[in-house]
Amino acid sequence: MPILNLGSVNIDHVYEVEHFVRPGETLGSLSYQVFAGGKGFNQSIALARAGANVLHAGRVGRDGEWLNKRLQTEGVDTTHLHEDETPTGHAMIQVTPSGENSIVLFGGANQSITEDDIRSACTALSEDDYLLIQNETNHVAQAIQTAHDRKMRIVFNPAPMSAAVRDYPLNLVDLFVLNETEAEGLTGETDPDAIREKMLAQYPKAAVVLTLGSKGAIYFDAESLHQESAPAVDAVDTTAAGDTFIGFFLAEFMQSNHPAKALQQGCRAAALCVTRPGAADSIPLLSEL
Repeated sequence: MPILNLGSVNIDHVYEVEHFVRPGETLGSLSYQVFAGGKGFNQSIALARAGANVLHAGRVGRDGEWLNKRLQTEGVDTTHLHEDETPTGHAMIQVTPSGENSIVLFGGANQSITEDDIRSACTALSEDDYLLIQNETNHVAQAIQTAHDRKMRIVFNPAPMSAAVRDYPLNLVDLFVLNETEAEGLTGETDPDAIREKMLAQYPKAAVVLTLGSKGAIYFDAESLHQESAPAVDAVDTTAAGDTFIGFFLAEFMQSNHPAKALQQGCRAAALCVTRPGAADSIPLLSEL
């Protein structure tokens, strides 16, 4: 079963710093590296490495041709990843010795996706195939509606969370994947039990995955609840942990429809990811799990 990922593609500029730069401060970096990144890009890589059949839709600038080739090398179908006159999206990432990160994001070509791009990409898939979408591209609401009209299964990761998310047709989403910040943005709650109650009340037909960082993750819907602990590791860089989790969770979930097993795969993959620097480069292979 294929999955269409309408997602961002970024060039990540990563600076290792002693602490996050403060207002008015000029801070020298301990190192500088350039990585392939973007939530959409990372999630497509994670899906492919987890064994899923992935199509990536979106836009990159002329400076992003190497990112398109990188996706192809990973086995991702990039037929619907188009070149744009706008520069490729990029992120400026600070990483501290404890592995925490702080990110400034420039949308670039990720904000130049057209409605025709979305219609064309969705037409390539069939009823009950999956659409994965995040919140780093434009036309998110239209993508959700278009996929619903084609009777596709819609997975939404509202990252980064913004006020605009509440105006999307969220009642059409089949599966939400949320971290604690995104869940609070949707529900106003911080306690997992309260988040579950609110999400089920607001979106009774949807399933929800709530990621809890070092505490693991929870899956719930109107009829079931599953929880998985995260393996204990020494974190180096948490940049792509959530994207890695999503890719490995979805790959298993689409194949087996077994939430508990999918949670386990997602948590194990994310734990390996944070022991390595970088974004896409830190995502493990299925064989490593």
